[in-house]
Amino acid sequence: MANIKSAIKRARQNEKRRVANRIYRSSARSGIKKTRRLIEAGDVEQAEAQVASAIRALDRAAQKGVIHKNNAARRKSRLVKLLRKAQAAE
Repeated sequence: MANIKSAIKRARQNEKRRVANRIYRSSARSGIKKTRRLIEAGDVEQAEAQVASAIRALDRAAQKGVIHKNNAARRKSRLVKLLRKAQAAE
């Protein structure tokens, strides 16, 4: 544990940020997982709605600085690519 006053404060701030960032990161990950499950199950109509939800979560995480904007863009691109592939196969 830190002994210096400023280091103690910094540790407190980091913990608060970690907890707050975790919400955005986990919602983005959950959205991606749900979308992939729907696509694998062959439920393309529901997957389309879920993709939009996942994209919103990824954009929010990128906006808050939890993930890098290019990271969000890459994940969105892969999700949409997967969805398009499933739609073509249908």
